[in-house]
Amino acid sequence: MAAKILANLVVMGGGILARALVQAYRQALTNASKTGVAQETVQNAVRRASKAMTEQEARQILGVSEETAWEEILKKYDVLFEQNAKNGSFYIQSKVHRAKECLETVNRGKADASPS
Repeated sequence: MAAKILANLVVMGGGILARALVQAYRQALTNASKTGVAQETVQNAVRRASKAMTEQEARQILGVSEETAWEEILKKYDVLFEQNAKNGSFYIQSKVHRAKECLETVNRGKADASPS
């Protein structure tokens, strides 16, 4: 008898808690749209995207010049990435990765522009 009452209390309490969470989420969405938080988040994402790394900055990070072959750039990237993975900083590791991505885009653009 006591177990049945306890089980009913747990089920009812869980239902009440679930409804409260849904209502709180809806209210948070309403508040966010009223205050413009969603729009601000989108604007921040656009600002971050516009601050992309330049080719010159990418070359400085990897320590390569404009004449460096793509294979050599990949070797430099691998060395720097692994060094920072073992005992370096995650920030520098991410900068190295972003530099490689930037130069990869530039390299693809040059390959597409050159006649076959």
